[in-house]
Amino acid sequence: MKTRLVTLLFILFTITSFAQKASNLPFQHTATDSTGVFRLFPTENGYTFIKLNTRNGKMWQVKWDTKNKKVNPLSDAALVNKDDEKNGRFMLYPTVNVYNFILFDQLDGRMWNVKWKHEHEWKVFLIE
Repeated sequence: MKTRLVTLLFILFTITSFAQKASNLPFQHTATDSTGVFRLFPTENGYTFIKLNTRNGKMWQVKWDTKNKKVNPLSDAALVNKDDEKNGRFMLYPTVNVYNFILFDQLDGRMWNVKWKHEHEWKVFLIE
């Protein structure tokens, strides 16, 4: 009986020692359909989302609760000319820092750092 218990404990210890730790890399919640003009991206704040126009890179902060919702512009300037717009051109990627996202132009490779410091202070910087 004692041998079986020691063997069982050894097996359990071995299994748990080889178990992989859950990654703390951000998880991307997106649909695989690239034909839509708009995509909604969750943030770590459960009541805040980022609405992205995938054609031109414009973004809005969507805050909601059980009583109302607010939509505030984050970046209301198009990042490409009207002639260069294409569905699915821009994609938003979370980073390990919950206050930063990377906006990526999938056609020409340009990237922007999308960050906020406070509730209504958002900044979009081109990464060169």
